Amino acid sequence: MSERPITFFFRGSQQQVENVLPTMTVLQFLREYTQTGKTRHTGTKEGCAEGDCGACTVVIGELVNDSLQLRSVNACIQFLATLDGKALFTVEDLHNLLLTQAGTLHPVQQAMVDMHGSQCGFCTPGFIMSLWAMYENEQQPPSKDKISDYLSGNLCRCTGYRPILDAAKKAYDYPRVQLERQKVLNVLKDIQALPALHLNHHAQQFFAPKTLRDFAAIRSQLPQARIVAGSTDVGLWVTKQGRNLGDMLYIGQVEELKKIAVKDHALTIGANVSLSDALIKILEFYPDFQELQRRFASMPIKNAGTLGGNIANGSPIGDSMPALITLGTQLILRVGEQTREIALEDFYLDYQKTALQLGEFVESIVIPLREGQPRFKFASYKIAKRFEQDISAVYAAISCELDKDSVAHNVKIAFGGMAAIPKRAKYAEAILESQQLTAELIAKAQEALSQDYQPLDDGRASSAYRLQVAKNCLERFYVEKVLSQTITRVNDLIAMVEI
Repeated sequence: MSERPITFFFRGSQQQVENVLPTMTVLQFLREYTQTGKTRHTGTKEGCAEGDCGACTVVIGELVNDSLQLRSVNACIQFLATLDGKALFTVEDLHNLLLTQAGTLHPVQQAMVDMHGSQCGFCTPGFIMSLWAMYENEQQPPSKDKISDYLSGNLCRCTGYRPILDAAKKAYDYPRVQLERQKVLNVLKDIQALPALHLNHHAQQFFAPKTLRDFAAIRSQLPQARIVAGSTDVGLWVTKQGRNLGDMLYIGQVEELKKIAVKDHALTIGANVSLSDALIKILEFYPDFQELQRRFASMPIKNAGTLGGNIANGSPIGDSMPALITLGTQLILRVGEQTREIALEDFYLDYQKTALQLGEFVESIVIPLREGQPRFKFASYKIAKRFEQDISAVYAAISCELDKDSVAHNVKIAFGGMAAIPKRAKYAEAILESQQLTAELIAKAQEALSQDYQPLDDGRASSAYRLQVAKNCLERFYVEKVLSQTITRVNDLIAMVEI
């Protein structure tokens, strides 16, 4: 590992940047950074500076299995150093890089004009980039829900969503214009041959090792270094709190941690797998993950963030943990060449305090699979003020094995937002375990939640509200998973009698 400039594809060629703070954001680079003969790139706007509004949306290109993967991210919380070996596209590229004819617009831009999708215009570059990511990844006009997913990270202060949705479809009516991907791939392959990135600026170091062994070795040597993945959380520590992150160890270049494997009735997800990829894969095996997959966060946040980072961060309002706890998820933790396994529910000790030992890190997440187990019931519920792009007030997850007489076994109930850590409801579980589930029994379990939790009371929700919502989630599970099974069985019996 040697010191060299941050190197990435930008404006049609290889770009090198040096002598900058490792915490310089992509947005700061675009709007503020200048070199001799270089101008600032101000098409990308700054709105919230915390990854919420989408005004700063850009598209990142990454080499994945010899193909170019294009995904939208928030430039305001993405550190420039994490772009090493990748490609950066902004709203200016839709003309400059794609070489549209003089005086013409890219189809997504023309569609926004024709459908009157831009009002004050401040959010428009961000919308354009989200639409361009969609346009490049979807060869046919997507459904309205799919379009909404792509635009989930963009807010319009002028309430112009309908014409923007119309523009998303209209873009496919024009002659197709697409990125010349091979040129980008050639540059990225050249950059990939460079040594691993190591920055040292004003006594702050940034390491981006390329192998798991190197990552583990640096982690052992510098156990206090801040591990950085998508910076969807630590980015706010810099932009909003002005914190000094100290030395940083970037996990994003470690290929071994980007793998997903299905083996021995378990789904193993590397700590560097993006939330987008991880949630989609889990959904294949657990269809009831649909709400979590759709509402976890905006698409740019899911594209940048990782499941391993969400788990290791230890936030009491992280959405993934309650659901994974009820599925019996295990973590593989590593220090140096040694690994150990721990149940996810045992990983959290106190507020943002985990069982990680000095020099240890999360290597992978192992989720048991239950193919051919129709009696296994699982559901998760997100309660927030907004449907999309909002932090949960309460996140509930419930699972059990339900026999034909509605007797529940291996009951697991976990909540986020109810305590200082993601936590199981052991008292409520004990009431339901090995019992026939009835409305009366559920009512007893609801009351037991008061013993399990003394909920948080903050600006997102009051303690009383959280407790009531948690009780409602138990009842909802009963109605959806137990009563529905009973009704189906009765209908089957009636059909047999009629035959």
